[in-house]
Amino acid sequence: MSIVSSTGIGSGIDIGTLVTQLVAAEGQPALNAIQRQQDTTNARLSGLGTLKSALSDFQTVVSKLKDGNLFKTHKAASADESILKVAAGAGSVAGSYALEVTQLAKAQKSISAEFASSAATVGTGSLTIATTAGASFNVTVASGNNTLMGIRDAINNASGNTSVTASIVNVDNSTGTGTISKLVLTAKNSGLANAFTVTGSDDDGNNTDTSGLSQIFSSNLSAQTTATDAIIKVDGQTATRSTNSITDVIQGLTLDLKSAQVGTKVNVDVSLDNEAVNKTLTSFVTAYNKLHTTAKDLGKYGGGTGGSSSGNGALIGDATLRYVTSQVRQDSANPVSSATGNYNSLAMIGVKIDKDGVMSLDSTRLNTALSASLQSVSDVFSSSDGVATRLYSKLDNVLQSGGPLDSQQTSLKKQLSTLDGRKADVQVRLDNLQKTLQKQFTAMDVNVGKFKSTGAFLSNWISKL
Repeated sequence: MSIVSSTGIGSGIDIGTLVTQLVAAEGQPALNAIQRQQDTTNARLSGLGTLKSALSDFQTVVSKLKDGNLFKTHKAASADESILKVAAGAGSVAGSYALEVTQLAKAQKSISAEFASSAATVGTGSLTIATTAGASFNVTVASGNNTLMGIRDAINNASGNTSVTASIVNVDNSTGTGTISKLVLTAKNSGLANAFTVTGSDDDGNNTDTSGLSQIFSSNLSAQTTATDAIIKVDGQTATRSTNSITDVIQGLTLDLKSAQVGTKVNVDVSLDNEAVNKTLTSFVTAYNKLHTTAKDLGKYGGGTGGSSSGNGALIGDATLRYVTSQVRQDSANPVSSATGNYNSLAMIGVKIDKDGVMSLDSTRLNTALSASLQSVSDVFSSSDGVATRLYSKLDNVLQSGGPLDSQQTSLKKQLSTLDGRKADVQVRLDNLQKTLQKQFTAMDVNVGKFKSTGAFLSNWISKL
């Protein structure tokens, strides 16, 4: 058995600790250098992601200004919402109207005579349910579905039924001495065109009596609600529709009729939604300033030396960052050659950029411009050379796949992959070095142990001479 081990019994040296320290001393400078490069690369990659996010947020707001629809957004107000409500949508134009609701649209509802219960047998045969507009469907009633409940389900599940809903109500009988069931048929849509009739063939041979399947033909149903059309007058002109939600009488407006009041005129005013314009422009200013602050932080110099100094921005000295911030500011501040009217720049409508690059909005000045020349204000943003048009184009070029930001990110990811490979190579070299040193020091320890053993033997031998 060897008189030494890898723990240094022969020499008394802690070989494991010594080898670990030597390997660390050999490899740490190289690993530290790689780690610094990784940290710098990761910081730049993160910085590009932050810039990309801020640019994307800004582009989202810019897109709302680019198509010009914002400046066609109107709001509508009804003088009496208990009679009608109104909402402005795409295509609405400013104006005032006097509306009178003379009749509401109603859906037909018909109810059958009394039956002992929902399980009561009605009869067999066939039903045809047809609307005034010509839509119809057929229902076959046989022994398997000839109860009140079965007929209800057959109607509701019938192929081609787009017009009627069947239900059952359980109520007191006419004498108040018990509960009976009735079949209720309700038109799915209001208006005269959707009124319906129930006809058919009763297997008892009589289609006009009050027994068998003919009990639920129209001749034996009571009208609980009669179908009617909505009738309104717009500035004295009559319009008739099948629904109480009317979208095709006044351009871009939805009229929601609530009650009929013959002789009562309700004023409806449609005007430009200045509040929506102000809100969007406030979002534009906020997004611009967020981008400005983000770019400033990413490119700042923190007072140290070198791009990795504490306090420096992740993209200090980056050419793309400088280009983007410069172009965004120029495109925002420069006059608009395609604008018409009296306004041709953001500054003229109340959007200014100060000496520090911070944008602000003067709502009073904006509203004055909107009132004076709506088209001119719209042109400042959405015309061919409009601020939003040219900003969106520049941002799209920067943010697109394969663009400058995307290319930089791809390159930095490749650098990280290369650095990971270099770190792995260093680790392989250090592992091999550790094995070599372990082997050498173990051999040394064995020899030292042998020398000590020989010395002890000689000393003992000499002492006996």
